[in-house]
Amino acid sequence: MKHTMLLTGDVNLRNVTDPDRPFAHVAETLQGADIVFGNLEGCLYDSEEELPYKTGWRHAGTAGARALVRGGFHAVGCANNVTFGHEAIVSSLAQLDEMGVEHTGTGVDRASARAPVVLERDGVKYGFAQYTSVYWPIGHEATDSATGVATVKAHTAYEPNRRITEMPGGPATVITWPDPDGLADFQQDIQRLRGAADVVIASFHWGISGSDETAQYQVALGHAAIDGGADIVMGHGPHVVQGIEVYDDKPIFYSLGNFTFGWERMRRDWVGLVIWAEVEDGRVVRVSCSPVRPDADGSTAFRSTDQEPEAMEALDRLSRGFGTTLDVGGERVGVLSQ
Repeated sequence: MKHTMLLTGDVNLRNVTDPDRPFAHVAETLQGADIVFGNLEGCLYDSEEELPYKTGWRHAGTAGARALVRGGFHAVGCANNVTFGHEAIVSSLAQLDEMGVEHTGTGVDRASARAPVVLERDGVKYGFAQYTSVYWPIGHEATDSATGVATVKAHTAYEPNRRITEMPGGPATVITWPDPDGLADFQQDIQRLRGAADVVIASFHWGISGSDETAQYQVALGHAAIDGGADIVMGHGPHVVQGIEVYDDKPIFYSLGNFTFGWERMRRDWVGLVIWAEVEDGRVVRVSCSPVRPDADGSTAFRSTDQEPEAMEALDRLSRGFGTTLDVGGERVGVLSQ
């Protein structure tokens, strides 16, 4: 039995009033896939108040919520830095439930936030778990008694420039690493999911916004996910594309960038990636990706590699930094074939 699974980056439906618009160009393709999963950035909750910690940011609202259905999404991850607040989260999850879109990464307590989604197609089980390392330290993380998101904390340190004594102001080296306890808990989650699903996807909201450089903790978490049993690691959060690594014959996409973005400031002039995974008899056999870009109206469109030469050149360069050779050309970028 063969299945096609599509995995997307950030889906932000803020300011969307017509649910047909965001995916008008891609809906037919998405609806034809067996599995579609992406990162839902922002709560489907109506409020005019700004988020208490993020100036100028408001929840996505419910007007465009059904775009997820029109776009063929079967499940979404909700663990990210703009899924915040008990009432907003509970309302958003209820909206997703009403539309029949499964979700992972947030809940009314730690257990529900970390609970994975398992979808079954022709007897093949697909497991998804999402976490964020980009979050606010107060009132954001799900706990045993509080609503929030599933997290894996990362730490940051700064190593002085080796010439600092002779060259004041020399730039420091930034060092990052995942919290050991959080890393152990996360890896146990993935191992349990491996026992419950034939295909496992680990999804992370991580990285530095606007930067194509991959932080050290992203690599550590990506490798830990594969070591724990994940078949594909999909990253998002920086809003730009980062490199692809093939680790232990499994792909790690460090950032897919955006898939659709309703916030006016980020609506246009970006290129994201969509993962295409082909599954045969419960095993991922081919993985590729294709670029996407919004049109003048903000509707996402698939692009060929020839239409985005600069973005594909950058993706190839960034991936070579991980020792990954991509097959760039035609409609999609070849990443893995087994």
